[in-house]
Amino acid sequence: MKTTLDIPEEKFTTVQNLYGLRTKREAVILALDELARRYKIERLVDQLGTFSDFMTQDDLREMRDLDTTRDISLN
Repeated sequence: MKTTLDIPEEKFTTVQNLYGLRTKREAVILALDELARRYKIERLVDQLGTFSDFMTQDDLREMRDLDTTRDISLN
C-alpha cells in the first residue's frame, strides 16, 4: 500500500543507523512491528498480574546451595 507521510528525515536516519536498515520502508515496518510487540506484551502483563509468591534471588541461591547433584567443576 502506498502512502505519503511527512516524517522528519533525521528520525529515519537515526533508526536506519541504529538497526542497520537500508530503506525507509524497513524503518517504518520495524517501528510498526515494535509498537505492536510492545502492545501485546503490555496486554499479557495485564492478564498475568503480579507474581507475589514468585521465587526471590535469595530463594534461588539457597536452592542451588542445597542441590548436591550439580557438577560445578570446570574439569
